[in-house]
Amino acid sequence: MNVAQAIRYLEKQVGNSSKGLPIEIFYFISRLTPMVNVDLLIKDEQGRTLLSWRDGRYTGAGWHIPGGIIRFKEKWETRIQQVAITEIGTRVKFDPHPIAINQIVGSQETRGHFISILFRCYLPKKFILNNRGLTDKDQGFLKWHKLCPKNMIKVHDVYRKFI
Repeated sequence: MNVAQAIRYLEKQVGNSSKGLPIEIFYFISRLTPMVNVDLLIKDEQGRTLLSWRDGRYTGAGWHIPGGIIRFKEKWETRIQQVAITEIGTRVKFDPHPIAINQIVGSQETRGHFISILFRCYLPKKFILNNRGLTDKDQGFLKWHKLCPKNMIKVHDVYRKFI
C-alpha cells in the first residue's frame, strides 16, 4: 500500500471528521500537529472556580479547567457550548474575546502539543451543581475551588493565576 492509498483508507475510517475522530486516529494526528482547544474559566459570585476531576492516560490525575479540542471546521463558540453541555450539564454565556492563549508543549509524543484558548464563561443564574452520582475521584466530578488546588493537572499550571 502506498501513501495515497493509506490516506484514502484512513479517510474512510474517519467518516465525518467534524463529529470527532476515532481515538487511535486522533492520537496519531496528535503526534503530527498541535491540537487547538478551548478552556472554560467559570467563577461563581464568591470568586470560586469550577474545576473538574480528570484521570487521563496523558494528563495523569488531578483537577482541570473544563475544556475540549476544536473539531475540523468547528467554530470555537460551538466547542465552548459543547464542552459546557458535556462537562457541566448546561449552556454558558461567555466573553467573545479570549483572556489567555497558551502554547503547551509536553514531553510525550501523543497529545504533546496544544494551543489552548481560555474563555471567561458564566453559568445560568439558576445553575445547580449536579455530579450525577459521581464521587470526588471519578472522571468528570465537578467542584468549586476557592484556591488553586495543589493537584492541578500539569498542563493547566498555566492557569493557576486565574484561579
